[in-house]
Amino acid sequence: MASIYDPIHGTIEVSSTEIKLIDSRPFQRLRHIKQLGFSELAFPGATHTRYAHSLGAMQMATRMVDRALLVVDASDTEKMRLRQTVRLAVLFHDLGHAPMSHVSERVMPKAAALDLPDWIGHPAQQATHEDYTVLLLTKSELTPLIDAQVGAIGVSGARLAALVMGRAPPGDEKAFIVGGVDLLPLLHQIVSSEMDADRMDYLRRDAYYAGVTYGNFDHQWLTANITAVEWEGTLAMALQHRGMWAFENFLLARYHMFLSVYYHYTPICFDALLGRFYESGEYELPADADSYLSTDDVHLNMALRASDNPWAKLVVRRKPYRMLLETHDFTQTAAGSPLDAKLRDAGVDFFRTKSSGVLSKYFRKRNETFPLLVLEPERNRVSRIEDYTPLYQRFDGAVAVSRIYCKPDELDAAKRVLADVAPTLDDPRQRNFPFVPLQS
Repeated sequence: MASIYDPIHGTIEVSSTEIKLIDSRPFQRLRHIKQLGFSELAFPGATHTRYAHSLGAMQMATRMVDRALLVVDASDTEKMRLRQTVRLAVLFHDLGHAPMSHVSERVMPKAAALDLPDWIGHPAQQATHEDYTVLLLTKSELTPLIDAQVGAIGVSGARLAALVMGRAPPGDEKAFIVGGVDLLPLLHQIVSSEMDADRMDYLRRDAYYAGVTYGNFDHQWLTANITAVEWEGTLAMALQHRGMWAFENFLLARYHMFLSVYYHYTPICFDALLGRFYESGEYELPADADSYLSTDDVHLNMALRASDNPWAKLVVRRKPYRMLLETHDFTQTAAGSPLDAKLRDAGVDFFRTKSSGVLSKYFRKRNETFPLLVLEPERNRVSRIEDYTPLYQRFDGAVAVSRIYCKPDELDAAKRVLADVAPTLDDPRQRNFPFVPLQS
């Protein structure tokens, strides 16, 4: 047993077996991938990595699975296997992230190019970081190491991938059936769901390192009220009704983190600059597992520094375009407004970005995901959480933050164009969104 000290969770206990997996090349790679990409340019403290986040998420997953397994009728040996499977699935859930995280997924190959197990599917689609996570769990140097360390108790790379993806490999469905009840929905929800260990860690961690308070929530009360109930022949995650205020606070914490940190105009601008560099085709991510393990933030930065691409130079020299306009459009995009045409006529070099999201992606896909439930024991009632709290309906609309950025030496000209067009934009008969011009 070893102890890892973490500023968010305090002491994280890991077994000698887990240490050997933590020391593996695939996991150590996460030391060199920042959790928030370019966000450190706006929040200088936000230099934390996916390595630290993954350890913290495992700690949260342990609390969650220990609470949920209290209601599972299984032997201690079986519970130990399930607990270990969840811990490692969450520990490894971010293995497949690319350099600078999500923005680099656009240069991933088609999923068909990856040597993925047949049961993963969607070969015609572009690969995602989840696909690479499955690849590294099932067909990389990590796979035999998992077998050697925890195979004897029934844990394998394929079963870890099953928890990440939410479905078991064909022929191995019984691995998560205990006492005739399918536990896969419950265990998958700890890894990826509306209230998963991933979010439980990154909200608090990102807020801590960014120096903001928006991501804080009552995690102790929330996890203390986690349980599990049978639902349509499976076991699904549930929350005691007394924990609902903490859950609503958790949802709003994520919502506010997106608006204040994840959608901050500076990292969004650099994401766009990097995206334009990617359009040149100079940088692509490899499909094979071994080569992919060599890609990280350092690898990408070396490629940027070696490139003569003008967009790469802007990223390396930290020379962003300047924000001219920001609109908060909850119903439609601002693209195609009269301002675009006027800026082009004036010869202004500009681009638009749009950052959009909803309070809950799971609410809109309720028929495609395992339900999160609310338990009211006094009334002997179980409800889907979206039917229990009014928060989902209240925040059902998508949040869209649309911005225009222009070259720094053309900002004054762009402001003059904006001043001419602003009365039209301000006319409530011609627009449905407020706008905020950049203040000098």
